[in-house]
Amino acid sequence: MKRLLSFIVFAVLITAASNIVFAQDPIKVAPNMYSVVFENERVRVMQVVFKPGQDIKKHSHPDHYAYVLEGGQLTISKPDAKPSVADLTPGQVLWIPAETHWAKNTGATQVKLLVNELKK
Repeated sequence: MKRLLSFIVFAVLITAASNIVFAQDPIKVAPNMYSVVFENERVRVMQVVFKPGQDIKKHSHPDHYAYVLEGGQLTISKPDAKPSVADLTPGQVLWIPAETHWAKNTGATQVKLLVNELKK
């Protein structure tokens, strides 16, 4: 019984971790939207451009922050959560812990961000 319980706990932990581990890199998911601006052993900086109505499929980031270059409205979805609407303004900085998500530009203007991923 103890062995079965240990196996179940292990399986749950692996499943939870797989949301981040197995989700796609945004550069691979949307090379027409994301471009690498700078990368070294500690950070990766990417520019992402969402045209009105454009969306990006499910992907993951480590801990990261985004700097808003051009504002607008994004609807961001995450596994097991209701979508949230972000009204972004130029100069705004958003801190986002490691997560898997997908998004859509639900506004009338182009949204442009600098996404800065932190490496361990």
